[in-house]
Amino acid sequence: MDNTSALARLDRRVAGCRACPRLVEWREEVARTKRAAFADWTYWGRPVPGFGPADARLVIIGLAPAAHGGNRTGRMFTGDRSGDVLYQALYDVGLASQPTSVSADDGLELYGVRVTAPVHCAPPANKPTPGERDTCRPWLVQELTLLRPTLKAAVVLGAFGWQAALPAFAAAGWTVPRPRPAFGHGARVALDGLDLFGCFHVSQRNTFTGRLTAEMLREVLRTAADAAGLP
Repeated sequence: MDNTSALARLDRRVAGCRACPRLVEWREEVARTKRAAFADWTYWGRPVPGFGPADARLVIIGLAPAAHGGNRTGRMFTGDRSGDVLYQALYDVGLASQPTSVSADDGLELYGVRVTAPVHCAPPANKPTPGERDTCRPWLVQELTLLRPTLKAAVVLGAFGWQAALPAFAAAGWTVPRPRPAFGHGARVALDGLDLFGCFHVSQRNTFTGRLTAEMLREVLRTAADAAGLP
């Protein structure tokens, strides 16, 4: 089985997961009740797999899908304000075919980049529990393992993602320093053959307050793309 087929199979398995009862109940309740603005949508209402090519050189790791974003559209960071910020920045630095991501069939392509998360279900209040994070970790480990032949850089959005990603990289075969490096915006950690970058999350709270500006995000993405050998 080639890597593209293996990753597609993994994505299908992720989308069928029902391991965390609280998350299953929440994502399905949101899909039933919907938000008024999306009353005519059929919500995805399942775990949201990663998005991007199987030969990605750069991976972007977030936190979890948004209740009315990825949980509605079935694509990571799609259909919400956080995604608007992220995909605009990816487009600005030449890593995406268009600046918006509104639905899974909108034609968006990522160039050498895959977007994923340590928790694949939308959590209540955008806060997965540590137990839910740990239960979901094997999916990220498998995804990173499949990406490993080409992966050269990773951008982790936020402290929660950073704490979840480090043990996943270790389990997928990279050597993670001890003690584990602390999260910080602009942090750069050399793993064996991979550069890991920290970036404030593209949450509304961060972007509305200016804690994370568009230029700050573009700068991290440019640096990571350069480390990954992307044009």
